[in-house]
Amino acid sequence: MKQIDSYDFSGKKAIVRVDFNVPLNENFEITDDTRIRAAIPTLKTVLAGGGALIIMSHLGRPKGPAEKFSLKHILARVEQYLGVPVKFAPDCQKADEQAAALKPGEVLVLENLRFYAEEEGKPRGLAEDATDEEKKAAKAAVKESQKAFTKKLASYADCYINDAFGTAHRAHASTALIAKYFPEDKMFGYLMEGEIRAIDNVLKNAQHPFTAIIGGSKVSSKLEVLKNLVTKVDNLIIGGGMGYTFIKAEGGSIGNSLHEDDLIPDALEIMALAKERGVNLSLSVQTRVADEFSNEANVKVVPSHEIPDGWQGMDAGPDSIANWKNIILNSKTVLWNGPVGVFEMPNFAKGTLQIAEALAEATAAGAYTLVGGGDSVAAVSQMGYADKVSYVSTGGGAMLEAIEGKNLPGIAAIRED
Repeated sequence: MKQIDSYDFSGKKAIVRVDFNVPLNENFEITDDTRIRAAIPTLKTVLAGGGALIIMSHLGRPKGPAEKFSLKHILARVEQYLGVPVKFAPDCQKADEQAAALKPGEVLVLENLRFYAEEEGKPRGLAEDATDEEKKAAKAAVKESQKAFTKKLASYADCYINDAFGTAHRAHASTALIAKYFPEDKMFGYLMEGEIRAIDNVLKNAQHPFTAIIGGSKVSSKLEVLKNLVTKVDNLIIGGGMGYTFIKAEGGSIGNSLHEDDLIPDALEIMALAKERGVNLSLSVQTRVADEFSNEANVKVVPSHEIPDGWQGMDAGPDSIANWKNIILNSKTVLWNGPVGVFEMPNFAKGTLQIAEALAEATAAGAYTLVGGGDSVAAVSQMGYADKVSYVSTGGGAMLEAIEGKNLPGIAAIRED
């Protein structure tokens, strides 16, 4: 594995996997270019070092070629940030001549990788009534063609850079498989380096007290995260919809609040493990409840263990936030993933925004703070705090799997000899 800062790009072509999966409006205009901007330092390093760039990415979840998911819509923005003209290859598998003709300082963007079933290695177009045998044969066929697809991509370049943390947890052609073709010439981009460092800072090198704030709607989506973190942290704050499963497990009345009865045994297991290890597991003590799941619903504040029938928990109440803020401000390391209320509704976003505020305050006081997950990232951005926390992760799913303790294929492929 090489380092991007010390690699000699002079006269070489670098194929770079980025995450340009940016939102587009109905006119195919980019509404948020954060992910493009995040990759620019890596791309500029190749050009400044005398190399040529071949950029590859996915966009959306197409089931084949589709106009609205074409990467041609982002070319102008990439040109703007790189300051050089950008060429486009409309077919990933037929870019041989364009790649070969690239001169130092030139840039070529390949079409959306996910227009090809080979990128993910999953068969497409199977009949709904396909037999197990047919499914197995289709899977084997796409896996076989995936090898040729990966080899073709690799043939365009002299070195490979992975700077797409958002897909690091996927063993796709462009993220994990292609690295094998560059045993001596593969490396992480700056964004990937930053993400890996941030995760190591909380999971391997955390200063204590270490606090994790895990929110979101369902325990089922973050069960492994909770089980891994309870063995590492000093404080585990559980908020949002998933908190009500824990409150019910404790014998609380939660009204119509979101919960998962089948996960109550898991909630009890996590609480028992926290107690056994001396971890302070902090649930919401006070909740803003509503009489329906609507931004315009009637609202009142009640103890979290005494939510009346017909009412449901929608946001953390002031006493909960005060408790959690106290824990956060007394921490040296804080990891936050997931909102503590129904963040998409303005009337129930206050608790989540106050968590963002507390993290900014903790960071200013010297704590290391890592934020990941769509709504958590949106909250720090909305408050203008994205640069007031230590690190904002670009990959929700990848970050979650890393927190679960899993080995991410996109990272492992670069680190392997």
